[in-house]
Amino acid sequence: MRAVHFGAGNIGRGFIGAVLQDAGYFVTFADVNKELIAKLRSSNGYSLFELGEAQKETHYENFEVLDSTADEAALIAAIGRADVITASVGTNILPAIAPVISRGIQSRSSDSPLVIMACENAINSTDILWSKILETLERLPKNIFFANTAVDRIVPMQQADGEPDVAAESFCEWVIDKSGLAGTDLKIPAATMVDDLQPFIERKLYTVNTAHLTIAYLGQRHGHDTIAESLRDPTVRDVVARVMEETSMALVTKHDFDSNEHAKYVHRTLLRLANPLLDDQVERVGRQPLRKLSRFERLIGPAALLAELGEEPSALLEVVEASLDFMSQNDPEVALLNSKLGALTPSEFALEVCGISPEHQLAGSLERAIAKHQGALSHK
Repeated sequence: MRAVHFGAGNIGRGFIGAVLQDAGYFVTFADVNKELIAKLRSSNGYSLFELGEAQKETHYENFEVLDSTADEAALIAAIGRADVITASVGTNILPAIAPVISRGIQSRSSDSPLVIMACENAINSTDILWSKILETLERLPKNIFFANTAVDRIVPMQQADGEPDVAAESFCEWVIDKSGLAGTDLKIPAATMVDDLQPFIERKLYTVNTAHLTIAYLGQRHGHDTIAESLRDPTVRDVVARVMEETSMALVTKHDFDSNEHAKYVHRTLLRLANPLLDDQVERVGRQPLRKLSRFERLIGPAALLAELGEEPSALLEVVEASLDFMSQNDPEVALLNSKLGALTPSEFALEVCGISPEHQLAGSLERAIAKHQGALSHK
């Protein structure tokens, strides 16, 4: 079995690529980072260090690495032979990899199924890739299948960035929507196949990612540099607890989750985030604030659900306010965020950045939070 994975970074090597190799796939990594490519090619594989109560090291060498640009012909050939294509490059990069995938599809001579999955921290990210591939193909062959996924593994900033070895938490979850995979024989034992992915995506995004982001934004607001340091602050922990109460109410109501089982999921999530071996920088976790303030992302998504239920998402809005204070010299979205805060009215900002129209139940509270921040800025 053969797989092509776009993105040889920490998630690629430490999660998706590792799970695929564990399942018996020969993995072709495609990346643009020439330094990383050179190091992976010159090394005898790489090791994944799982950081948990029982630490574990697994060595991987059932792979090759291609430069997405310089080795395009070889990449097209690899796609032509592949059974699975996956990607963990970021949703904004998915359109950029669609053309070469399309050319690879056109090169296929076999009638065997090809399953394509984007493995991103976003809702229905495979649909983005699917739509871009369709733009470049006159006809999609019947043996090409697409599946949305929900993926969950914390892979922190690496101490030796750019090195082949990678560290990640022991926990991982890969959920695949099997509703469109009839006629395939996808073999990934570690993955969970489900008929309805939406509850799993929103449970993960509005619990794990929302909690992680809350710790980062509130932590930075209170002068902390790392996730672990932030969690030692009782003020931050209090906000995280209230945010989890709000997202739990939204998720249990919308998806009819068992409240006790969901409470256990939240508890396990907070234990994972508190893992001292995974200590991460709040600046890294909080990056791309504009994307994370969008309509169905980890703050506005659950806040809107609560508002639609007639509830006030006060804790989530507190995190939204903190997100507007987020600072990072290395993140271009921060400068753009500040520009929009200076140029737009609260109503315009809520609509343009957060996707919340003036008629939505969340609009009033959200606009007040934005106005409060803008007022504070004007008095500095």
